[in-house]
Amino acid sequence: MPKELLLQVTPEIAANELLLKDYLSKQIKVSAQEIQHVSILKRSIDARQKAIKINLKVLIYLKGEPFQETKLELPIYKDVSNAQEVIVVGAGPAGLFAALQLIELGLKPIVLERGKDVRGRRRDLKAINREHIVNEDSNYCFGEGGAGTYSDGKLYTRSKKRGDVTRILELLVAFGASEDILVEAHPHIGTNKLPKIIEDIRNKIREFGGQVLFETRVSDILVKNNEVEGIVTQNGDKIHANKLILATGHSARDIFELLDKKKILIEAKPFALGVRAEHSQELIDSIQYSCDFRGEHLPPAPYSIVKQVNGRGMYSFCMCPGGVIAPCATSPGEVVTNGWSPSKRDQATANSGIVVELKLEDFKPFAKFGALAGMEFQKSIEQKAWHLAGETQKVPAQRMIDFTKSKVSADIPKTSYVPGTTSVELGQVFPGFLTQIMRQGFQDFGKSMRGYLTNEAILHAPESRTSSPVRIPRDPMTLEHLQIKGLYPCGEGAGYAGGIISAAIDGEKCALMIAESLK
Repeated sequence: MPKELLLQVTPEIAANELLLKDYLSKQIKVSAQEIQHVSILKRSIDARQKAIKINLKVLIYLKGEPFQETKLELPIYKDVSNAQEVIVVGAGPAGLFAALQLIELGLKPIVLERGKDVRGRRRDLKAINREHIVNEDSNYCFGEGGAGTYSDGKLYTRSKKRGDVTRILELLVAFGASEDILVEAHPHIGTNKLPKIIEDIRNKIREFGGQVLFETRVSDILVKNNEVEGIVTQNGDKIHANKLILATGHSARDIFELLDKKKILIEAKPFALGVRAEHSQELIDSIQYSCDFRGEHLPPAPYSIVKQVNGRGMYSFCMCPGGVIAPCATSPGEVVTNGWSPSKRDQATANSGIVVELKLEDFKPFAKFGALAGMEFQKSIEQKAWHLAGETQKVPAQRMIDFTKSKVSADIPKTSYVPGTTSVELGQVFPGFLTQIMRQGFQDFGKSMRGYLTNEAILHAPESRTSSPVRIPRDPMTLEHLQIKGLYPCGEGAGYAGGIISAAIDGEKCALMIAESLK
């Protein structure tokens, strides 16, 4: 029987198969030559002490013990060309994994995506970065793969109670992701690798009879007697089906407005909002690893920090080691920031959203908008930032210590944010209560992470699309909308997920509930 072992080793040993075998041979008291194979089941970094260790969970196979390399394979999909149709609105992780699950269950998905395919999106990303042109249907948030495709591909989730995380990770590996995502404590695909995986998922959906339609924005949902009958596209085309998965992401404001106009029940939802902070990766490494140089065997260091300030949580969000800051506006007249990292995380800077939790009471100045009050609050900050920075895709920016002292920065060095920055006192961007919390919070951060509070760090505003400002209520058992039969609110945009994995899980769950309802 193979032997399972938990151990702590140096980064050098963890990175070298021969050194690891030699170390393990001493632990289990056999010669290294007797070890046939070592499978790493889990890997994480312990940087709490000056001497950094790698935590490993391994399975050791000795010579003579049966061992065979296994390759993860996709489920057996059925041809659903002539099966009952289900409309899936949105080709992000929720929509794509819902479509795959529908095919597995013998149903035909018709996936409608307002944006372009994953390759076509690149031209529009270049346009927003270089020419400050925002395509409302094709940008960092909208298009094949959703917001995660070109904004990092982080797979870490705390949502293990929501569903089978391992199943989603294994499906991604079967579609071409590295098997490392099954092992790492904080798995990550990388913005450069994810597009090919997304493309392969789309091709698989089409291969087995599903449809994927790009540049097809939903302009209306057909409802009769409180039951879904189909949708209308922006061109006036109608697609009929009595089951609809609505997986449009956290930035599809037109969908929220459509539902509100049609008096389909939605509700305001709290979210978090703040800035995106950029440091040199070298500084973050030195803080996290307590060393001048991290060496070749340690990855660029991430960080995670949470503080309570004036009764509010202020915390790091979507931290991108070795990454860059990207422009994520979805309409002209607004600026929005987000971050991403390539698979190697080899950029010179590290960035993270630093955000403050909001409460429904914060949206009172926008009460006239009803369930859209949080969305209008969010929009007002993005539009104010656009105006203050010069009405292009440049963003307001400030040195970190200057921000804590309400001092306009004399200069802003070049950052990873390609459209550029404008020196602005960020207190002008945010409501007073939010500015006060962030000023105090950064000082508290500096006490926990010595060196973090520095004027070499640049704050970019705003980081405002952390999650949906709207929830579309659904029955907790059937996942069907509380009011409209056949409507399945799904994923981040509906308020039921936060990231690639949890969105994918929610997509699968909605597909399963639809199949169950059709029995």
